[in-house]
Amino acid sequence: MARKKQVGRRVEGWKAKKWYRVHVPESFGKTEIGDTITADPENLVGRVMTATLAEVVQDYSKSHIKMKFKINNVAGESAYTEFVGHEVTRDYLRSLVKRRTSRVDTTMPVITKDRKKLRLTVVCLTLSRAEQSQIHAIRLAIMQQIAARAAESDLETMVKDIMSGDLSRDLFKAVKTIYPVRRIEVTKSKIERIAAV
Repeated sequence: MARKKQVGRRVEGWKAKKWYRVHVPESFGKTEIGDTITADPENLVGRVMTATLAEVVQDYSKSHIKMKFKINNVAGESAYTEFVGHEVTRDYLRSLVKRRTSRVDTTMPVITKDRKKLRLTVVCLTLSRAEQSQIHAIRLAIMQQIAARAAESDLETMVKDIMSGDLSRDLFKAVKTIYPVRRIEVTKSKIERIAAV
């Protein structure tokens, strides 16, 4: 008998919950990326949702890019988000790496023009095996280019440049003068906090 009452309470609790449509930020076109459920809309704020870039921009060649959005506002039956980071899938990254070549990983924090702190991971893949001095020169060139780009871009512009591939293209142009490069990818980004003035 007690069990029946418990089930009844559980059903009532479920009925009290409501579905909310989750939208990406305006800079990504406010696309709807799914639904989430809660009894109290205040509990949604801070919840992190994931979607592929393919779902956001309707381009299925970008399904290897996983994006993270944090809910920061709820209005009516809609939840609105802010971009907090991205990562490319392991399978995609593995498919890029070839034998007898060098993989140069660079992870660095950058501060944008609007004082936002962003941590980026960039992978550079060479056409043949590079020497240690060349790897060092490649990493240095990547870090200098990214720092200069961040200093003149706000966070929104920086994120757009990463997602569109513009930043990777510009890094490729800068690095190929040092050593023959096959590909450069910004494989991960994470917004950390507002930098101190």
